[in-house]
Amino acid sequence: IAHIYCEDVFGIVGENFTFPVKIDQKLVEITWKKNKDKVSVWEEQNKPTYFGPLRNRGVLMENGSLTIVNLEKGDAGTYELQYWDFIEDHYLNFVLDVLDPLPEPKISCNTSDHKLVLNCTANFQRPLIYTWKWNNSAKSHQKQDLSLSLEDVDTTSNATCIITFSQMKRSSEISLIQCLP
Repeated sequence: IAHIYCEDVFGIVGENFTFPVKIDQKLVEITWKKNKDKVSVWEEQNKPTYFGPLRNRGVLMENGSLTIVNLEKGDAGTYELQYWDFIEDHYLNFVLDVLDPLPEPKISCNTSDHKLVLNCTANFQRPLIYTWKWNNSAKSHQKQDLSLSLEDVDTTSNATCIITFSQMKRSSEISLIQCLP
């Protein structure tokens, strides 16, 4: 009886990615496949062997985790870890999606009805969390746009839009004076 496990994971182009393998027993043999083709093999007492695109970019650890150095779009796919622990074969499956780096957010602004409206946009493949900071305070507002009353706007201050996805953040800043008519 094989225990099959599958997890969707993602990495970012240019970064290093390690599959989240949590195995706490001693392994004797490890085989990693990508879309059914072997990419790494390790047998006890030997050094790991790498194939194809991971030949110079793979790092296999004795606990079964595989790191891909300098992730590329072509690394996306279905990966299978097969390992033997003296007793039986185990299988872990991962579907790796490779995303572009976070773009710099773009801020636009306009005024209407005694309000200053700031809008933050960023083109990314997954939903982002938008956070605004302004008036040098720790006030934050989690929306894509920010509406401030014109009477409350300190024209010498800045507003910052921060976009977040997973552990990654990028931000842009705008001087509020350039938004006023």
